[in-house]
Amino acid sequence: MKYLIVIFSALLVVACKKEQPNVLTTTPKDSLNIVQDSAKVESSGKILVETIAFPKEIKECSCYFAKSKADFEAEKYIYADDAGKTAYMKLDGKRLAMNLISSSDMEADELLTKEIENDDYKISVKGKKIKGEEALLFEGTITIEKPDGTVITLPIYGECGC
Repeated sequence: MKYLIVIFSALLVVACKKEQPNVLTTTPKDSLNIVQDSAKVESSGKILVETIAFPKEIKECSCYFAKSKADFEAEKYIYADDAGKTAYMKLDGKRLAMNLISSSDMEADELLTKEIENDDYKISVKGKKIKGEEALLFEGTITIEKPDGTVITLPIYGECGC
């Protein structure tokens, strides 16, 4: 009879025990899911814009921009072009060299506009001259659009000059 009471009590304690949530299995999901292997980068509706070193391909006149004045001074550029033919960016993990479709005359205008397009992205750069000496300083925005309709607009700060 003693054993029966002990077994019954043990069953009662086990049956009434509340289940605790497992901390390891309840981690929150991140809205940006980046899966990177040697072949592809998935960004689930986002466009990943990374900094680039100043391109070695640019030899003379150029425009180059960062997200802010502080990033510009720290040489953390997100965009660079050779002021005429080719624009350079790192998007979704890939360094790209893209053909400029159109570009405004920086010397004559207070406003800067550039259009870049390839099979994967359509990029529009718009800026307003804030200082003009040997090199022209601009503030503005860069808008990047993918064929699937994903669009991102970022502030830019940088300069154009020879």
